[in-house]
Amino acid sequence: MAIWLPLESNPEVMNKFLHHMGVPDDWNMFDIYGLGEQELAMVPLPCASVIMLFPFNDAYENRRNEEELLIKSKGQKVSEDLYYIKQYVGNACGTIALLHSVANNRDKIELKEGLLKRFLDEGENLSPSDRGHLLEKNEEMSNAHKEVAIDGQSAAPDPADAVPYHFVAFVCKDNSLYELDGRKFEPINHGPSNPDSILVDTVKVIQEKFIAPESGNIHFTLLAMSNCSEEI
Repeated sequence: MAIWLPLESNPEVMNKFLHHMGVPDDWNMFDIYGLGEQELAMVPLPCASVIMLFPFNDAYENRRNEEELLIKSKGQKVSEDLYYIKQYVGNACGTIALLHSVANNRDKIELKEGLLKRFLDEGENLSPSDRGHLLEKNEEMSNAHKEVAIDGQSAAPDPADAVPYHFVAFVCKDNSLYELDGRKFEPINHGPSNPDSILVDTVKVIQEKFIAPESGNIHFTLLAMSNCSEEI
């Protein structure tokens, strides 16, 4: 399996990556400084997605397996319009979270001609697994990821070293909130949501699903993909 350098949870690094690939300059990643009402009010609107970086451990992996068994037994509704990518590249979760964020908001984000638009168009009618393998083989995407991964504030680790952190994206599609994690068996539908409430709805899920099981002792970062143009 190919292994990339891990992407830093840094808006400046992520914005450089997104804009290089064809995302318009008025769409950017922003830090979310807290889960309270005042902190969330600081996030520019409209917000198209939320990306979380969190530490995963054995307890989380056990909960993930239990969740999979429960969903497989009960079933869930997943929008046919959801663009989901399986992860087959080590440390690619940051790039995949960004891809999920843009791909599921192309009705709002008018991509310029470039690497990202070509990749998403090529994978439009593929299965999530085939999209994952498409990313695995895409040297342009790999090089673009590497360029920004070594440009962060912290020293880039050895790609072979285990990185105990993972990125996931939350997006709203067809009035449902989805958790998109390429390591899981499929997207996770967290219930009703809409573009105006995605930020609050996502925070509620994070508090219940990720923070509460760890007794509140979880180190994580949150970022929002938002439009910061003066016209909005």
